[in-house]
Amino acid sequence: MKKILVANRGEIAIRVMRSAKEMGIQTVAVYSEADRTALHVRYADEAVCIGPAPSSQSYLVSEKIIEAAKKCKADAIHPGYGFLSENAEFADQVEKAGLIFIGPSGDSMRKIGSKIAAKETAEKLKVPLVPGTNKAVENIDEASKIAVKIGYPVLIKASAGGGGKGMRIVQSEKDFPELMKLAISEAKSAFGDGSVFIERYVASPRHIEFQVVGDKSGNIVHLFERECSIQRRHQKIIEEAPSSVLTPVLRNEMGKCAVKIAQSCGYYSVGTVEFLLDENLNYYFLEMNTRLQVEHPVTEYITGLDLVKEQIRIARNEKLKYKQEDVQLKGHSIEVRVYAEDPDNNFLPDIGTLTTYKIPQGPGVRVDDAYEEGMEIPIYYDPMIAKLITFGENRMEAIDRMKRAIDDYHISNIVTTLKFCKYVLEHEAFVNGKFDTHFIKNHNKTIEEYDLSESEMKIASVLAVKAITGMNSARSQNHLSTNSISNWKLNRLQD
Repeated sequence: MKKILVANRGEIAIRVMRSAKEMGIQTVAVYSEADRTALHVRYADEAVCIGPAPSSQSYLVSEKIIEAAKKCKADAIHPGYGFLSENAEFADQVEKAGLIFIGPSGDSMRKIGSKIAAKETAEKLKVPLVPGTNKAVENIDEASKIAVKIGYPVLIKASAGGGGKGMRIVQSEKDFPELMKLAISEAKSAFGDGSVFIERYVASPRHIEFQVVGDKSGNIVHLFERECSIQRRHQKIIEEAPSSVLTPVLRNEMGKCAVKIAQSCGYYSVGTVEFLLDENLNYYFLEMNTRLQVEHPVTEYITGLDLVKEQIRIARNEKLKYKQEDVQLKGHSIEVRVYAEDPDNNFLPDIGTLTTYKIPQGPGVRVDDAYEEGMEIPIYYDPMIAKLITFGENRMEAIDRMKRAIDDYHISNIVTTLKFCKYVLEHEAFVNGKFDTHFIKNHNKTIEEYDLSESEMKIASVLAVKAITGMNSARSQNHLSTNSISNWKLNRLQD
């Protein structure tokens, strides 16, 4: 493997390229017209434009990506995360084109990538599951009867994707029909698949995920867990490894379940098995993500492994160089996602120029980003500016180091989530480890979770077009109006 095309953008593209270059492998960047001057384009050995700014016309067009790989005579394609990273058809197309897909097989993705298929697998393996359906449901009357049997509150969740899209919490039977329609509609729009499943809503859950890695010879190990419970709109904002609540016995038990799930579909490459943990420390299998996770750096810190290099080695048919007993957990790591969003205003996005951009440094501090001073925050993609990661000998050292790093991170002209992240880190509930996925709702009264109704979606689509059309004007003002639609919703409407 001499040359890799990275089918992604931003910080993850640079992250993959850095590991590839350390292995003596050349890299190829792909970019949309909006990313012509992006750092990942400048960092790569070669770069190919694949289309207009909307990802539906560039980063999500598999034919253009494969054509670019062939044009540059690349040997392999790394999908990063998001975009086409969990698209089984794309993995198949890459292999069919005579290229190496740096990730799991399309067959494995199909077996375990669907939430419903994964639940069926977990049930066969006797891995604990939250009570609910084990098959796709689209008929509202049938679904309503199932919900009553399960018992309210229930959670409606899209089978085909994640990120909180196609997800609705239903508190009572009278609300079920309307919220079911919204979930199906949103799932179809986001993933092209309206199938959903229904499960009992766990009131105070913690989100715990286990990193797994496996080779093509069937060797699979887990690399311990990550705590991902600090979320807004079902999307993570702070992650840490290990979790502050797992006992060694529980960690071992959950880790074995994660390995069993991966083994069931002949999985190779890196992947993540996700669980819900209730207030009594009962765990339930949630889903498996068949890709590299945004929060993978915290696992790299506590294990000393480079997960991108592991992916590349596995794609080259190399066997794992370690067994489960060889993997040791050392220290504690925390990651905060630095978004161009205003936490005090429903996490609305901000766009404009990074007038000041100075990243923190020092022992145990890592910044994965793709920006520099003077660059603009685009409206077309996810509003994440960077990932800030710290490592310490213990949890308190990692927290203290993160607070110092946040203070040393200087960004002007753009509102970010840094101040909010420091607020979380200093909160008694976080310091004591007594928190769940409702932390924001319970402890930050200025933030109100909200969803768009169908009528609001129509208005939002008009706003999205106007926002994009008037982007230059908006940039000159350095921010969007507080009445503007948030960037993650713009992405959902465009893509």
